[in-house]
Amino acid sequence: MDVALTGVFCALWVVLNLTLGPLSFQLLALPVLHDFGVFFTLLLVAWVTGRFGTSFMAGVIGSIFAILLDGPALIICFAASAVVFDLLMSVNHHRIRITGYSLVTTAIVTLVSAYFAGVLIGVFFTANETVFWALTIWGGWHAAGGVLALVITLPLIAALEKANVRKILGEA
Repeated sequence: MDVALTGVFCALWVVLNLTLGPLSFQLLALPVLHDFGVFFTLLLVAWVTGRFGTSFMAGVIGSIFAILLDGPALIICFAASAVVFDLLMSVNHHRIRITGYSLVTTAIVTLVSAYFAGVLIGVFFTANETVFWALTIWGGWHAAGGVLALVITLPLIAALEKANVRKILGEA
């Protein structure tokens, strides 16, 4: 079941990266929606599966397919942030629950991972910008996209928990 669900989230990763990323730059000239799509997917796959490696797989496999479908090469930085996200989610044992500790650690993991993606993109994929710019401005805008993902995804997860979706998935 986890493999099939991970496949669904890989597809979601591709769709959101290839739609929200360009839309974000056309509307705002900022990466905020791109990060929203990435971390919306990572948060949901972590919540649904609760296992090490599934966020990593969704990010890496999704990025490979997105690049093969003519997505920008910088998507590989989001794959790297998915690896960081998956490793750091070990603090929560890869479970997202609606409790104080779980929500705080999930928020910190998401922000660190989004910031990491922004710094990588700022350093390796933006021309004529400094490392200082990548560490401050660009990393900060990516973290803002992570905040947007948290603000939308965590209430969605809370609603799914309240609706007992885990019972539907067979995880009571």
